[in-house]
Amino acid sequence: MSSLRQALYGMALLGALTLLIWSQELRVTVADKNTELATKDANTAREEARRYLANASALQNTLQQERDAQASLRTQQDQLRQGLAKRELTIEALKRENAELRDWAGQPLPDAARRLRERPTLTGADAYRQWLSGRSALHSAGDQSAQ
Repeated sequence: MSSLRQALYGMALLGALTLLIWSQELRVTVADKNTELATKDANTAREEARRYLANASALQNTLQQERDAQASLRTQQDQLRQGLAKRELTIEALKRENAELRDWAGQPLPDAARRLRERPTLTGADAYRQWLSGRSALHSAGDQSAQ
């Protein structure tokens, strides 16, 4: 019986060894699949990061262009304000020097000119278009029937 027992122990040991090798093979296969998935996920994440970086760079460039345009507009606005102030000073100086001009500047605007400056409060492009198309046609200066 001893040799039968030894044979059974040998087969049990061989079966255990086979089971151990098989389980290790399964672990290696699962680890390889996990590594492959992790590599794919890492590559996807890198590609997504590259796209986000490209978008961020484009947005940064657009923001810088907007800032430059705003600075240019502010400079232009300052120049226009300075020009307006200079013209107003020139007009006031001319009024002080010329009595005829002072009298003319003191008169109220004619009705036709005042109507040109009157406009209702508009709330959008469509309202402006309707207001423009609803106005009566302007008559020429020589047309006496409109006056």
